[in-house]
Amino acid sequence: MSGFDLGFLEEFGKAFVPKKIRPRLGAYLAKAGVEEVPYKFFGTLFLVTAVITYFVYLLMIYPSLRTSSALGLFAGTFAGWFSVQITLIVLIILAIYFYLNLMIYQRTKIMEDLLPDYLALVSTNLRGGMSFEKSLWTAIRSDFGILAKEIGIVSKKVATGNDVSDALTEFAMKYNSPVLRRSVDLIKSELTSGGRVAEVLDQLVGVLRRTRELKKEMAATALTYMIFMSVIVLAITPALFALSKQLLTILISIGTKISGSIQPGTTMFAFNAPEIDPADFSNFSIVAVGIIAVFTSVIISIIEKGDIKGGVRYIPLFLIVSILLYIIFEVLLGVAMGGLVVG
Repeated sequence: MSGFDLGFLEEFGKAFVPKKIRPRLGAYLAKAGVEEVPYKFFGTLFLVTAVITYFVYLLMIYPSLRTSSALGLFAGTFAGWFSVQITLIVLIILAIYFYLNLMIYQRTKIMEDLLPDYLALVSTNLRGGMSFEKSLWTAIRSDFGILAKEIGIVSKKVATGNDVSDALTEFAMKYNSPVLRRSVDLIKSELTSGGRVAEVLDQLVGVLRRTRELKKEMAATALTYMIFMSVIVLAITPALFALSKQLLTILISIGTKISGSIQPGTTMFAFNAPEIDPADFSNFSIVAVGIIAVFTSVIISIIEKGDIKGGVRYIPLFLIVSILLYIIFEVLLGVAMGGLVVG
């Protein structure tokens, strides 16, 4: 694609982002590691959804409108095209927003895990006679990854004349992390009072490391419950639903046989086969198993990580495995119990 086309896409994308929103959008994307607002992507997104909308309109909407009057055709085309394209754009943006939230969460957790080791190096530098600002910069290492990059931004702001407390506050407020904010607040208060920052950092490092170990112990303690819930959802629940489907098939077969063999008026009781379609019950079972799997994965995520975002990766795994096992159990039980079905 030529530079002219890329420039067109960028300007086209900017037209859909109001100027008042651009700074907040840039700050939000920076949390996920996106340095610049991808206006070209927004322009491309609009064009792609327009192409998809064209085919949807041509195949699904236009056939029902071609017999309408000119005014009806125009109104239906406008309403249908607008609804389809807006729906596509909203769904794609929601998916991207969900993905970016996960990225921000992962980045925050990584920084929280690396923070004690970084602060330990800062404390060592302070005890070696360095100033606090130089200690921040010297403690940066490549293996600190995201945290090293963020502290590098803080150090550059300090080097260009910004106050170190303001730079640290901006860094802490950038992410929704109580650990980062409390740590920065404690460091700032000690810098303001002129106290022994190195000793405070040592105590803070000890607390953060103990907290990290405690979280790991809690996750290990809950491992038994997580395994128990996983077995129930992934194996037992699909097996029970598959067994219920086979029992329903057998009851329908028996009921049909009995009702067909009884002559009208020979008994005071009426024998009718169950009016439940096994195919409908199978569809219901798949939906039920899927819902149970999703909510169970959310519960396991909360038990292990303390929130839902930390275990979102469990949702597709539980969903696919549970439904797949239901289908397998349904086939196996159908073969094993096929002889019980009355012909």
